[in-house]
Amino acid sequence: MGPIPPLRPPCGSTEYLDQQLRLVQFVYKVGVWFLAEQSVVNERGGAMLQRKADWRAEARRATVGLFITVMGIFLFLASVSQAARAQTYKVIHHFTNQGTDGANPYGGPVLDSAGNLYGTTYLGGYWGDGAVYKLSPSGSSWTYTSLYNFFPIPDGAGPGFGSLAMGPNGALYGTTESGGGGYFGTVFEICNCTAREVQIHAFGYGTDGAQPLGGVVRDAAGNLYGTTSLYGTLGNGTVFEEEWNGSTWTESTLYNFTGGDDGASPPAGVTLDAHGDLYGTTSFGGKYYDGVIYKLTRRKSGWKQSVLHAFRGRSDGQYPVGGVVVDEAGNLFGTTFDGGVKGGGTVYEYSPSAAAGSKFKTLYSFAGAYGGPYNKLTLANGKIYGFTEAGGANGWGSIWVLTPAEGGGWTFTDLHDFTSSSDGTTGGIDGAQPYGSLAVDSNGNIFGTTVIGGSTNQGVVFEITP
Repeated sequence: MGPIPPLRPPCGSTEYLDQQLRLVQFVYKVGVWFLAEQSVVNERGGAMLQRKADWRAEARRATVGLFITVMGIFLFLASVSQAARAQTYKVIHHFTNQGTDGANPYGGPVLDSAGNLYGTTYLGGYWGDGAVYKLSPSGSSWTYTSLYNFFPIPDGAGPGFGSLAMGPNGALYGTTESGGGGYFGTVFEICNCTAREVQIHAFGYGTDGAQPLGGVVRDAAGNLYGTTSLYGTLGNGTVFEEEWNGSTWTESTLYNFTGGDDGASPPAGVTLDAHGDLYGTTSFGGKYYDGVIYKLTRRKSGWKQSVLHAFRGRSDGQYPVGGVVVDEAGNLFGTTFDGGVKGGGTVYEYSPSAAAGSKFKTLYSFAGAYGGPYNKLTLANGKIYGFTEAGGANGWGSIWVLTPAEGGGWTFTDLHDFTSSSDGTTGGIDGAQPYGSLAVDSNGNIFGTTVIGGSTNQGVVFEITP
């Protein structure tokens, strides 16, 4: 993965130097390190394309020192939280990186009405460039089906953090952060019934942006919306639309981030509200350089961007990597990866209809540093479900829920703390380091993924039952 565009405090200032240090640290967290940890040789296809190999070699040189340092911090910093409530935790699939099985799922699963799970893996599959999978319940077990294996360019490679979007007739929509004819990622459709891929758009041929990490959302008309974390006309990422007219797709850029007060580098995808407006977050930029919550309003003359909240890096947190979700009342819920009163990130609510000065509210602050929530929250059954990428009781991540408390406020409950291997060098058999959003059914069963750990340290899909 390439670098995130830098922010723009006055060059040479203390603020500028501090921001550059934080930028370097955060680039590691956005995913450069996992490229560096992978081989540049495809086991079945010989040497990878030279350009892809060069990317990964560059990432290795740039991040290996930071990886060691930050991982050391992760091992010794754990979030202070309530003891885990009695739950039943079960791994329902161990990824193996063998055959058509995937590896390292950064995106979380999605549920269909029959209780099947669908998701992606960043690596693995037959060609090593990622896979789309299905898990079907079968009594007390689950059946794994490989729906699609990404192959070398011009196909996409490396589905990132975004969960799949579901359409009619079992169609699945998503993004890859690299590959495609333009080398900078794709938007794709998978037909669940035939495992046939349609490449809707390939980034990198102009000013359309690059590296769409956060997946897409689909509106009632079948149009798709998403973000690119890099490039565009101004170099700081974009919001895009893939318009469907019933037979063909047309790509257009709805907004180019300037890197100023409007934000910069949105790794998270957008969220649609009931009026067709779009909401999202940027990791950087904004008035205080710590990211923003933004809104794109549909108008006859085009789309208008407005900043709802600029993060200060104080009690409100900083680096809102994961985007936002919207409840039925139009309130936004999201997280920050860092900051807050305890230093380990926050959960927040933004209420557009609230009085000025009380629209933004911090609901919970995590302890630690650089290991907080990393993706979109899940609103289900009146509760807020989420995870931390690191932290937790063992430093390898956790699953948690916020439940409305009597008299107002929220009660935080730690549901599961991931473990390490016996030598403490990687994830345990239960998995470690969740990055993808959770899926929750009507019975309160929770489904998710971890990037590493499991029987072969290639990640897992898990279920938590109440």
